[in-house]
Amino acid sequence: QVHVVETGGGLVQAGGSLTLTCAASGSDFRINNMNWHHQAPGKQRELVASLTASGETYYADSVKGRFTISGDNAEKTVYLQMTSLNPEDTGVYTCLFADDMLVPYWGQGTQVTVSS
Repeated sequence: QVHVVETGGGLVQAGGSLTLTCAASGSDFRINNMNWHHQAPGKQRELVASLTASGETYYADSVKGRFTISGDNAEKTVYLQMTSLNPEDTGVYTCLFADDMLVPYWGQGTQVTVSS
C-alpha cells in the first residue's frame, strides 16, 4: 500500500511564496510522473504542474512563470514552489504519483489560502 502526504500549505499574503512538499511511502513502485492539482473553492480540480520521471515538465497557463515543480524519484518526493501568489491560487493542492502502469496514488491535499 502506498501512502502519500502533502505538507507546506498555509496562509500567505498576496505576492508571497510557499513551497509544498509531497512524499510517497509504503510499497515500492517505479514513478512515471508526479503531478500537482489545484481545486479552488466551488471549482473542479485542475492539473497545474506535472513532472515526468525523465524530467519533462508541464505547467498550466495560470501558473507559468510563477510555480516550479521539482522532485526526487529515488526519494519519491515532489515539490511545488509557488511565488507571486494571488487570491485565485487559494484552494486545496493535491499531489499524485503515477507508477509505470499509470496507477495513480493520491494524497489528501493541503490547503493554501492567499489573502488580498
